[in-house]
Amino acid sequence: MVIRIYKPNTPGTRNRGVASFNEITTKNKPERSLITANHRARGRNNQGLITIRHRGGGHKRRYRVIDFKRNKHNIAARVASIEYDPNRNARISLLHYQDGEKRYILSAQNVKVGTTLMSGPDAEIQIGNSLPLENIPLGLEVHNIELIPGNGGQIVRAAGTSAKILAKEGKYVTLRLPSKEIRLIRKECYATIGVVSNSEHSNITIGKAGKKRWLGIRPTVRGVVMNPCDHPHGGGEGRSPIGRKRPITPWGKAALGVKTRKKRRASDIYIVRRRK
Repeated sequence: MVIRIYKPNTPGTRNRGVASFNEITTKNKPERSLITANHRARGRNNQGLITIRHRGGGHKRRYRVIDFKRNKHNIAARVASIEYDPNRNARISLLHYQDGEKRYILSAQNVKVGTTLMSGPDAEIQIGNSLPLENIPLGLEVHNIELIPGNGGQIVRAAGTSAKILAKEGKYVTLRLPSKEIRLIRKECYATIGVVSNSEHSNITIGKAGKKRWLGIRPTVRGVVMNPCDHPHGGGEGRSPIGRKRPITPWGKAALGVKTRKKRRASDIYIVRRRK
């Protein structure tokens, strides 16, 4: 993927970059049978109260049903198109299976239209194919990894990410995740070979406030400019410091650099080395 940089004709286009979308192969609408309604919570709960701030608005999206399980084993599928998905930063591929079924999957880098893909324990070692971790050679990069066999891929799904297979011992396979965490995962869990597409996504510059609103992200106000009734950092004459030993959230909990992971979490025994 290439990033297009705008000329600074206006303040909004200065330093602004957008994806070129040159890997997108179709201008048609998404596959109708693979679209469902997308409920937009806008940060509200079932009572209409804001439980997550800074969410709301944005362009209307239609949800594409993605096959994270890849459970059509030993049936070849042809990549019919590579499409844009507004619900994620990676591209998606439309597969046409030999039995007539169609499914969307996360597109891997270097997968082209017309490529034949397959999932299952006997699938070929090829980018885009899905196999159990025990059948994938050491040193390969994988994505869309299951944590529980049969549950579908849950980790390493963002654009440009991949995990590396480091070792195999007993019932577990050792992986290095994108966060540099080293973790054990059951060898029966499925993973897809390759790196997730659209790796240049992190280099895109938003460029103007309005684009954040298109994405459904509302403005964030610093606590230090609020009144004392609105935030613990608020108040004071002119530009005042926080006035506390450490920054805290509007609800009084410590912020910035405080570890929030739950102690004695069930998955702690599978983590060989914590992320930094």
